[in-house]
Amino acid sequence: MDTVIRFFQEGGSFMLPIAIVLAIGLAITLERYIFLFVATATNKRAFKQIEPLLAKQMFDQIINITEKSKAPIARVLGAGISRISVSPRREDVEYAMEEGLMETVPRLEKRTQYLGTLANIATLLGLLGTIIGLIAAFSAVANADPSEKASLLSQSISVAMNTTAFGLIAAIPLLLFHSLLQTKTTEVIDSMEMAGVKCLNTLIAKQNLDSKTRLSD
Repeated sequence: MDTVIRFFQEGGSFMLPIAIVLAIGLAITLERYIFLFVATATNKRAFKQIEPLLAKQMFDQIINITEKSKAPIARVLGAGISRISVSPRREDVEYAMEEGLMETVPRLEKRTQYLGTLANIATLLGLLGTIIGLIAAFSAVANADPSEKASLLSQSISVAMNTTAFGLIAAIPLLLFHSLLQTKTTEVIDSMEMAGVKCLNTLIAKQNLDSKTRLSD
């Protein structure tokens, strides 16, 4: 702990902004991970409720479930089921689901892109702190005793490089979290698209079966 504190103190004034950037990035990561985890769980529960009702064409009950549910998939399926009463054509229902998906996706991707930006900011702050530290070091060494210049310069450079090191320490995990959250978001979106296709296939299969039954009668 003493080493960490000394490392932070010797880094200069740019260590605090980098620490703030790191803290903001970690807060966004935690909030987005919890949001995506909850979205995945609620999507599974909502689809388990809706799937058996689709085969029975109990559209009113499905709409009631989607209106009360906070699951992202509820908006997608609810938009498609609501369109059936207006036009039962597969294309129209599919377009309605795509519209619902377009409204839902921005909420899933919200703030995740900030992590890449924060990682770049942390890196640049580290480099800027090092450059300013080196400028100050060379200025101080210029007026120092010739016998002490080498040791003073090496010490000053070592301290100035702390900001670059800390900037990279902050940037690397933020980039990793950005990649992980993007992957998780893609998985949630893909699962919603797959559920929408299953919903369409179930509806079309049921409509075809009903048509065949009426023709045989």
